[in-house]
Amino acid sequence: MLTGVSKTVRLIHVVGLGPGAASLLTGETRDLLGGSLPVLLRTRHHPTVDELDPAGHWASCDDLYGAGHSFEDVYAAVVARVLASARPGGAIYAVPGHPLVAERTVVDLLAAAQAAGVEVVVHPAVSFADIAATALGMDFGGIQLCDALDLRIDAQRPALIGQVYDRDTATALKLRLLDIYPPDHEVTLLSALGTGAQQVRVVPLSEMDHRPAGYLDSLYVPPLAPLDDVRRFDGVFHVVERLNGPDGCPWDKEQTHMSLRPHLLEETYEALQAIDSGDPAAMAEELGDVLFQVLIHAEVAKREEEFTFGDVAEHLARKLISRHPHVFGEGTAKTADEVYQNWEVLKQAEKPRASVLEGVPDTLPALAASQSIQGRARRIGFDWPDIEGPIEKLAEEVAEFARAEGAVEREDEFGDILFVIANIAQRLDIDAEQALRHANEKFRRRFGRLEAIAAAEGADLKQLDLAGLDALWDRAKAEERAGA
Repeated sequence: MLTGVSKTVRLIHVVGLGPGAASLLTGETRDLLGGSLPVLLRTRHHPTVDELDPAGHWASCDDLYGAGHSFEDVYAAVVARVLASARPGGAIYAVPGHPLVAERTVVDLLAAAQAAGVEVVVHPAVSFADIAATALGMDFGGIQLCDALDLRIDAQRPALIGQVYDRDTATALKLRLLDIYPPDHEVTLLSALGTGAQQVRVVPLSEMDHRPAGYLDSLYVPPLAPLDDVRRFDGVFHVVERLNGPDGCPWDKEQTHMSLRPHLLEETYEALQAIDSGDPAAMAEELGDVLFQVLIHAEVAKREEEFTFGDVAEHLARKLISRHPHVFGEGTAKTADEVYQNWEVLKQAEKPRASVLEGVPDTLPALAASQSIQGRARRIGFDWPDIEGPIEKLAEEVAEFARAEGAVEREDEFGDILFVIANIAQRLDIDAEQALRHANEKFRRRFGRLEAIAAAEGADLKQLDLAGLDALWDRAKAEERAGA
């Protein structure tokens, strides 16, 4: 609220029409509305308007709701109209409920008023939350007030959700909530609060949109117990924290970063295998196992007083924000390549390195490390100008390998062959590590088919010569192609 308003400055009084009947208006608001100041309503869809302005003399913003492409557009248009109505003698902008309880247009108006040279005085009112607390007969301490049109909710706290003004909104809200809560989670529908038609009904979440909704409808959602909040990060975080707590799991509480190291590597490879399989269920499971490794490392660090998960989350969030100025700042990037180039410049500014090769992990698989190293060298121009160069180099390295003598020299020359192959793969946007994994999987699959053919014919693979094995291999490939 702004006080000490000058009589020469354009002024807007923002008043709340309460949750329902005009009897719930404050005396101050009733006096303002009964005076001579012009009134602009956010919407006429409110019982108080029917009581106080039955002839429809007050202007409204209802026409803007059908004209806007999005609620953001509508809010902007409403604020512009309210600012245009301001005058030195004062004007009134009236909204349902309390002006500062789940009323986005007032928040936006306060932000825009100063730049427009408009003074704003916000007057208190009874909100839908006040009536909801009475209707539910509960203390609203700790409750969160949410907007059905922009839902942000903590499932482990009770929530009162407003703006459930029609069935389409109720259905969209239900689908959002079903991502978090079980279908049989009981919620309370609060209809026509503060009027003679007020109703309070408890229904399963899955049935919350089985009847029409109106402008005065809201929804109360009771909290989930931490161990039931299994579809959100807060829930899984609680589980891992409990495992590492005083009454937790002895195995978890004995782990160290080094003892967990092989598990992180193993789970990462299992996640890669699930991605390769194209099985969404397997991907969901294995990515969950990778997430568990991150969380348990954070618990170990907390126990050792090194850092907490909050540090992990903050580092990640700040890095993503700073390296995406085209999303969170004033930067521009129209293509993925521009984003990548900006990322590299920003990364170098954050972490200056003496060498362009610095930062490639020693623990990367060899082919992946080779592609990363050569990619960095290419970015400063140290590479062949076209694909013909590495192809010629490959032939040269193969010839050198053929002439090599002794195990040490052969290993050295074979490494050079793989190095050049990694260069060729990167030029063609081929992930060499992935390509080799696919080749391994293809061999494993075909060899399994070969074994099945031999078993069906009673053939002993160990007794077959190379020609016999090649014949079975060709049959396995043919059957695979026919099946595909």
